[in-house]
Amino acid sequence: MTASKNILIGGITGGIGSAIANALHENEFNVVGFARNEEKLNDLNQRLSHIETLQADATDPDSLEQVFDRAFQLMGSIDVYIHAIGSIIIKPAHLTSTEHWMQTLQINLSSAFFAMKEAITAMQKQNKGSVLFFSSTAAQIGIANHEAIAASKGGIEAMVRSAAATYSNRNIRFNCIAPGLTNTNLAKPITSNPAALAISKKMCPLNDIAQPEDIASLAQWLISDSAKFITGQCFTVDGGLSSTTPKPKA
Repeated sequence: MTASKNILIGGITGGIGSAIANALHENEFNVVGFARNEEKLNDLNQRLSHIETLQADATDPDSLEQVFDRAFQLMGSIDVYIHAIGSIIIKPAHLTSTEHWMQTLQINLSSAFFAMKEAITAMQKQNKGSVLFFSSTAAQIGIANHEAIAASKGGIEAMVRSAAATYSNRNIRFNCIAPGLTNTNLAKPITSNPAALAISKKMCPLNDIAQPEDIASLAQWLISDSAKFITGQCFTVDGGLSSTTPKPKA
């Protein structure tokens, strides 16, 4: 990937989104980001004043259309779009209200679909592009009390595969990353609870949880020209949780 690439990040105020933004800008890429919380955007601007930020609600198609148009005006193109937007709900299905179910679908899946449409509109004009979404280990394996989040994130993985097939002839790539538990503000209900955190670490063969920078490093590679022959894939970053059986702890 060259320094001339222009990158738009949705959810730039989140732990993963801001880690990606910081890493990309440190490597001299042009970055614009958006989020819906104005206070969090102001806080981000204090830390990353060199990155242009916009306010938008990713669950609102009209708001997304406006922010993509503005980002295109600011940068002249959108070569890469990264959708670092999502929520966490840990409840068994019978305790998940209809309201919480609909919110989970809106934030995780509908926002991704709406943003994908806008990214495609921009990238078809230039006949190239790369789009990156985020799934979850919960969509890869069965984890108790994750029915709603697993369903919404599993939809993203299916969407990525279909879009990769549809737009391959326009040289637009679609991939996703499925992180395990990551040390972000979104995960604080788990990470701030010593007992819950200890259980989460014990589940992981590497006996730890991910840091945002662990996810950002893979994201950088997937949107780079080094990964130009990769599309329709979902890469899991979970310390081996979904693919190995941990060695019993002594």
